[in-house]
Amino acid sequence: QVQLQESGPGLVKPSQTLSLTCTVSGGSITTNGYFWSWIRQPPGKGLEWMGTVGYSGSTIYSPSLKSRISISRDTSKNQFTLQLTSVTPEDTAVYYCASKRTSTILLVTKVDEYDYWGQGTQVTVSS
Repeated sequence: QVQLQESGPGLVKPSQTLSLTCTVSGGSITTNGYFWSWIRQPPGKGLEWMGTVGYSGSTIYSPSLKSRISISRDTSKNQFTLQLTSVTPEDTAVYYCASKRTSTILLVTKVDEYDYWGQGTQVTVSS
């Protein structure tokens, strides 16, 4: 059973960089066919797919965040990390890391089809 756990600061100041890490257990982030994503849910809104790193290390990002987002991975620690620059209060949300097995990275945007989820972590952007 794959388990994911988010970690990082719960409060970030405007204009700073939000950085979260997802630690994976029960499976390897390099396992063929698995994709590892960051998904967020702002207060009162639905889930928003942010970006994904694949088992081969390839990445894909939401067009709306592409200029501010970066997802990297550390295979030695079985972790992947989100960095979101120049945050504003609109980036306040519960942030989830999640995983799905699929034949193509093109399907990772469908947030209702993920197999495994972290518990989520609240990040508030405020001065």
